[in-house]
Amino acid sequence: MSSSEDESGQDRVIQYVDANGVDVLKYSELLQEYRGAMYPAKLTLKPRTMRFTNTRNQKVLSFQVDEISQLHWVLRSKGWCVKVFKKDDTTYRMDGFRDTDYDKLASYIQRHCGGLKLEKKDHALKGWNYGDVVFNANTMEFRVDGMTAFEIPLCNVSHAQTAKNEVAIEFHPNDDAPVVLTEMRFFVPSDSMAETDPVQEFYRKVMAKADVIQAAGDAITIFKEVQCLTPRGRYDIKIYPTFLQLHGKTFDYKIPYSTILRLFLLPHRDGRQMFFVVSLDPPIKQGQTRYHFLILLFNKDQDLSLSLALTDSDIAKHEGKLAKEMFGPEYEIISRIMKALVNKKITVPGSFLGHTGTQSIACSYRAATGALYPLERGFVFVHKPPLHIRFDEVSSVNFARSAGSTRSFDFDVETKAGVLYTFVGIEKEEYGKLYDFVQQKKLRVKNIGKTESKTVASSSENDSDNEDNHDAYLVKMKAEGRERTDAGGDEEEDEDESDEDFQPAGSASEPDDEYDSNPPSTESSDDEDEESGGSGSETGAMPKPKKAPKKKSEKKGSDDERKPSKPSKSKKETKSKKSKEKDSDKPKRPLTAYFLWFNESRSRLKEEFPGLSVAEIAKKAGEKWKEVKDRSKWEEKAVEAKKKYDVEMAEYNRKGGKASGATATKHSPKKSAESFTNAKSKEFISESESSDSEDKPLKRPPKEDEDDVEMASASDAESD
Repeated sequence: MSSSEDESGQDRVIQYVDANGVDVLKYSELLQEYRGAMYPAKLTLKPRTMRFTNTRNQKVLSFQVDEISQLHWVLRSKGWCVKVFKKDDTTYRMDGFRDTDYDKLASYIQRHCGGLKLEKKDHALKGWNYGDVVFNANTMEFRVDGMTAFEIPLCNVSHAQTAKNEVAIEFHPNDDAPVVLTEMRFFVPSDSMAETDPVQEFYRKVMAKADVIQAAGDAITIFKEVQCLTPRGRYDIKIYPTFLQLHGKTFDYKIPYSTILRLFLLPHRDGRQMFFVVSLDPPIKQGQTRYHFLILLFNKDQDLSLSLALTDSDIAKHEGKLAKEMFGPEYEIISRIMKALVNKKITVPGSFLGHTGTQSIACSYRAATGALYPLERGFVFVHKPPLHIRFDEVSSVNFARSAGSTRSFDFDVETKAGVLYTFVGIEKEEYGKLYDFVQQKKLRVKNIGKTESKTVASSSENDSDNEDNHDAYLVKMKAEGRERTDAGGDEEEDEDESDEDFQPAGSASEPDDEYDSNPPSTESSDDEDEESGGSGSETGAMPKPKKAPKKKSEKKGSDDERKPSKPSKSKKETKSKKSKEKDSDKPKRPLTAYFLWFNESRSRLKEEFPGLSVAEIAKKAGEKWKEVKDRSKWEEKAVEAKKKYDVEMAEYNRKGGKASGATATKHSPKKSAESFTNAKSKEFISESESSDSEDKPLKRPPKEDEDDVEMASASDAESD
C-alpha cells in the first residue's frame, strides 16, 4: 500500500490491493465543476472502472472502459483536469489534480484500462478573441491556431438568441458560485458562398445540445388566469409530464419537476383563501431577481371541473392518484396533480393554533406584513419575501420586546449558519401559544425572560447566571444606576428637586417673564425667610432647599416677580454637575468576574482571531466566556475588589465626598440664605448691595459683565 500526503498531513492519494486482490487507486480533495461552481469530489479507479463522486450531494458518475473514447490531461484554473470523452458524445471533467499526479495516474490507466492513454493537451495562450468554433460532443470549443482557447459545456446553456450577425448565449445561474457568467455574444461573419446561413447554423448546433426545456406535445391540463404572488401577476399554468409552464403577458417560466424541493398548502388568515407554495432550487429568474418560491393564491369556494389528457397507462403509473375527470376546489385539484407528477408530499399546518383560532401568526418581516406558519418541522413565512426555516437548521429562538410598544413582541430565529430572522409586531396574546409550541419542538430558547422587565429589574447585579448571557447594554445601564445611587447625599437630592421644579423661561420676545421690573427689596427679607423655610442669620451656610408649596407674598414680591429665580436653579444644577464631573477622588467601581477575565484574555483573543474589530472581539469574548467552566479565579478577584471598593467608598463618604458647589460667595457676605432659596438670577445682584437698598428696578448688566460674575462665582465656590 502506498500513499501521498497533502500539506495538512492527510492522505489524498491512496493505492492498495483489496481483499479480492484488486489494485485500487483513490484520489481525494478533487473538484467537480457544475454551472460555474466547484464542488468537492473524489475519484476511485479499479480495473476497467472509474467512479467520480460528488461528496456534497453524493452523486456518482461511473464510467466503464468500454464506454470511454479518449482521456485528456489539461491545465485549468483549479489545477489539472482529466477530461473524459464518452462514445455517446458526452464529456465529463474531473478537476483538482496536481502536476505530480500525472505519472501515477497515467501508468495505472495504461495498465488497467484496456490500453487507454492519458494524453496531454495544451491551450492557446495568444489571447485572441477571434478564431474557429468546433462542436465536439456536448462541448463547444473556441480554437485559435488549432489549439483550444476556451470551451463551453453546452449543458450549462439555458437559452440562445440570434440578431443579424450575432448569437447571444445565456447560461443557467448558480447561487453557489461566487462569480456567475450570465451571457456571451459571438459575432459570426456572413458567407455569401455558404449554402446555409452561418448564424442560423451556429444557433442550431448550440440549441441541439443546450439544456433547454422544449414543450413537446400537448399539455396535460391548463389552469387559466391563476393569481400568482411571486412572481407577481396572473399566469396560465400549463402542466406537462416533466415540467410546468407559467405563461403570462410579459414573461414565461418553465419549471422542471426535478427542481421542486417541497410543496406547501397553507390556509389564509381570512379563512376564505388558500396558499399553494412551491419551493424551487435552482430558483426561477426574472432579470436580476430570483424567486426561490412560487406562491399561488386560490379562493376556497372556487370549484373547477377539468379533463386530463392522459392515457389509461399513464393514469395507472400514478397508482390511482389521478383520474381523467377531476372535480372540486381549484386549489385541491392542482395540489393533487402536482403531488402525483412531482412525487413529493404536500406539507400542511400541524397542531398549532393561535389565539385567533387560525393556524398562523400575523407579523412582519423586514418591511412586509405577512403570516408565520409554525409547522411540524419548520417555520414558513408568507409571503414577501417567502421563507422556509427547518427546525434542524435552527440554533436558537428568542422572544424580545418590541421597540416602543407594549402590545406586541418580536420573535427571533437564529440558524446554525449565523443568519438571524426577526419577525416583529406579534400580538402579545400569541406569546403563550408560540412559547408552548417552541418548547414542544424542543427548540433552544435564548435569553428567556428578556421580555419580563420585572424579572430583569429584580435580578442581582452580581449574579453569575446573568454573566452567562452577557448583555453589554444591561451592564451599562446597571452601572449608571449604581453611580446615581452612590452619588447620594444632599447634592443628588438637590439636583432631583431642581429638575422637578424647573420650568423653562419665556422666549426673548417676552422680557416681562425673563426680567423683573420690580425686584423685592431687603425689607421683605423676613417674609422671604418664612417662605423658604429660612435660616436665622445672613452669613449662615446655604440650607438644602425643601419642596413646599409657595405662599403668596404679602408685599411687593409676587409670583410673577419671583420668576427670575428659575434660571438660577438651572445654573446651580449645571454648577453641581460640573463639580461632580471634576471629582477624581471618588473610588472607581470594581470590575465583575467577566471583565476581569476579559482583560486577561483580550490579547490572546486578538492573536487567535486576527482582523476582527473591537465590537467583534467583544462578541467573541462573550461566546468564549460561556464556555468557561471554572470561574472561581475571577469570581474571587471580583469579591476582593468589591470589598476593597466598599471600604474606600465608606472612607470617601465619611470625609463628606466632594465639595459642594452651592456655597455662599465672597463678593457678597451680607447675602442671606433667602437669596439662594429664592434663587434670584445674577442679573439682579448689584455690585454694592446694602441693607437699606432702595426699591428701584435693576438694569440688566452687559453680557460680558455677566460672564465675569459667573467666573468669579465659580472661583469663589472652589476656594470655599
